[in-house]
Amino acid sequence: MRISDAKREKISEQILAFLYSSFPKPVFTSKVAHEIARDEEFVKSLLASLKNKKMVAEIKKNQEGKDYLRRSRWKLGDEIFRAYKGYQKG
Repeated sequence: MRISDAKREKISEQILAFLYSSFPKPVFTSKVAHEIARDEEFVKSLLASLKNKKMVAEIKKNQEGKDYLRRSRWKLGDEIFRAYKGYQKG
């Protein structure tokens, strides 16, 4: 089943809103998928698309600096965070 571009945009907005609420703490793909009630692989593809647009940042290392083998954490890009923050103030 194909999801329309408009629905993909809406879901991407939900992802950005969730990452905004957890900023500056990065969250795993599985947590994002759980919070917006979507399939993990689908969410991963949307996050990759947002990364290409420089809206989110992918973190592939843990706190000790070791690379994750099969996981990624995500956080809102700083520029996008400032835009969201300005929008929230009104």
